[in-house]
Amino acid sequence: MSKISKILGLVMAATMLLAACAPATTPPPAATQPPAETEAPTEAPTEVMTEAPTEAPVAECPEGSFDFGEVTGGPAGGFLERAVAGEFSGTTVSVDGTQIDPDDRKMICGWKAFEEATGITVNYVGNKEFEARISIAVDAGQAPDVADFPQPGLLQRFVEQGHIIDINTFIPADYLTATYPELWLDMATMESPDGPMAGGVWNRGFMKSLVWYAKDDFDASGYTIPETWDDLLALSDQIVADGGTPWCVSIESQAATGWVATDWVEDVMLRTTSLENYDAWVAGELPFASPEVKNAWETVGSIWFEEGYVYGGRDQIVTTRFQDSPAGLFTDPPNCFLHRQASFITSEFPDDATYKEDYDFFYLPPIDEQYGRPALGAADIYAMFNDRPEVRALMEYFTLPMSVSGFMNTSGALALQNGATPDMYANPVDGDIATLLAEATSFRFDGSDLMPGEVGSGSFWKGATDWASGSADLDTVLAEIDAAWPAGGAATEAAATEAATEAPEATATP
Repeated sequence: MSKISKILGLVMAATMLLAACAPATTPPPAATQPPAETEAPTEAPTEVMTEAPTEAPVAECPEGSFDFGEVTGGPAGGFLERAVAGEFSGTTVSVDGTQIDPDDRKMICGWKAFEEATGITVNYVGNKEFEARISIAVDAGQAPDVADFPQPGLLQRFVEQGHIIDINTFIPADYLTATYPELWLDMATMESPDGPMAGGVWNRGFMKSLVWYAKDDFDASGYTIPETWDDLLALSDQIVADGGTPWCVSIESQAATGWVATDWVEDVMLRTTSLENYDAWVAGELPFASPEVKNAWETVGSIWFEEGYVYGGRDQIVTTRFQDSPAGLFTDPPNCFLHRQASFITSEFPDDATYKEDYDFFYLPPIDEQYGRPALGAADIYAMFNDRPEVRALMEYFTLPMSVSGFMNTSGALALQNGATPDMYANPVDGDIATLLAEATSFRFDGSDLMPGEVGSGSFWKGATDWASGSADLDTVLAEIDAAWPAGGAATEAAATEAATEAPEATATP
């Protein structure tokens, strides 16, 4: 049985209460400096948890179709090689993250080979309140050895405060260059008090920039996969001319209604403006009412609101459950031919639907060639707070596709390393999506997830819903979203006040 312990408890309530009562301006602990020499410290830090870990058996890990073999790889002569040789056997590494059952089981299954090969025990704490929990632990000087960050924004804050170990202090740059596409290395490079550093190692992710289609009917009609946005519109026009309906679109999701629309806007933003503008928009430095952002909404509207393009018309977009939307691909004849959604949507497909026969997917085409082939999605990056040899060994292991094998043997995530190949995935859909992701020239995270809650899951969702339903015009919606940014956030207070009273003219932020 694996020696991994799934620690399911939270930080003790008293710790949470004390932290909540602490002044907001409490200074961070002293910066963590990278080691001066190649050998890491041998003294373990104070135990992070104030109560004993709870041992919980890990479910039997499924066998995949691919044999990952023995633990090999990592930097030549590095800490992983030394760990496999038994040098650090009997030590323990703590990892915190957001994954809970069942995804934590998949993640832990990917670590079993490391434990068995090295004799190192990995203790994992999974909690959906990870962001609050990790901040409290770091402020209290009780950071875990490693943290699994679901997006780089929070990690960047810890890097800026000097809490994170620079990966380049023990993993050679040429190894990382050979292991990851350049875009991932760029996103891992962050500003620390001592200048740019490698904030962590990327491990797994998933992709949203996908269009699913009714393959059997699509092929029988003689349609071809669009390579550009103009091709996509021409395909939509042809389907209409042939008496069909191109798209199924719906955004109803109970209290979360609107998130589907935000994904569309984000995907189009990446195809119509620069990454710098996307990042500025997410940070609140580029208003929703700017020409760049408004253009993305209008481009989405050119599909959603075009006569004959969407099954059921505009009225059903906000009233139909998003989970029911792809059902139109599988009717006879199809109610629609195309549906844009992330890879998880296959769980809503009929049980008897067969990949490559009944359905398939293609990449949401680029719009402006100067912005390449961007991908919208999510990814996890492991970062290191405490510098010991066994922690370094685990970080090196995370650079191997084998570390993602728990997901690859089932489904739910894609390995981000160059060494991952389609045949490693038990689910061929995942393998093919991974190939598409590897071809991306840029990658960005879901913008609404990174915005303040008042906007990302508040005014953005609501505004998109009002716009889709036709209950509010676009200029009003964009002005109201801009006005919702919290004080000290995106727009200045004066700009927010102006936006709340009247829709500003579409002018770029200076």
